[in-house]
Amino acid sequence: MAPIALIYDVHGNLPALEAVLEDAPGVEGFVLGGDYALFGPWPAETVAELRLLPNAIWIRGNGERWTAEPAEAPDNEVVPGAVEACRKELGAQTVDELGALPMEAMLDDTLVCHASPSSDVRSFMPARSDDEEELLAGVTGPRLVFGHTHLPFRRVSEGGIELVNPGSVGMPFDGDPRAAYALLYDDGRVEHRRVTYDHQASAEAVKERFGTGGWTETVARRIATAQM
Repeated sequence: MAPIALIYDVHGNLPALEAVLEDAPGVEGFVLGGDYALFGPWPAETVAELRLLPNAIWIRGNGERWTAEPAEAPDNEVVPGAVEACRKELGAQTVDELGALPMEAMLDDTLVCHASPSSDVRSFMPARSDDEEELLAGVTGPRLVFGHTHLPFRRVSEGGIELVNPGSVGMPFDGDPRAAYALLYDDGRVEHRRVTYDHQASAEAVKERFGTGGWTETVARRIATAQM
């Protein structure tokens, strides 16, 4: 059977999403792992494109929660301004709909979430961390798919759970600016993929759409350099 595409952390980067969708070879369906719109230059357009995808499982990321509940977002030089811009672009109805998405879902015996089953901001890294056992508490299936850190990897936990991060479509943080996603095959095989697109143009589009200075400079730099 055709694979499932794991699409995470698009962050309003429509050209990156379009490149991934063009690359995905005849997929059967999609897991949409949250952080769809916040920070990017095309938040509403990106959500509209995602809504066209067939057989899609949607879950909520911290970006959707922060956009729906700005008081819960970090108070720093980047997030509040980006949240305000995203709310205006999406409109109240879409903000509420995305904020009401579930935190997790099941795909056969695979649990999918945004960061971890217990949190949409605490997640796993390529190397094991001290809180990993805590974050995996209650997970009984053989595989967990998550995102949030924008770092594509696959490894097995000490307890034998396969951890799969497809990476970020719209804002990778591993130094490679190509859009990242993964394919999950029905035999359990996972294929990480990277797709070239004009990331420099997307970086500049953030400032063109929302003005220079403040949060847009940081976001543009992240897209351009693929670094946090």
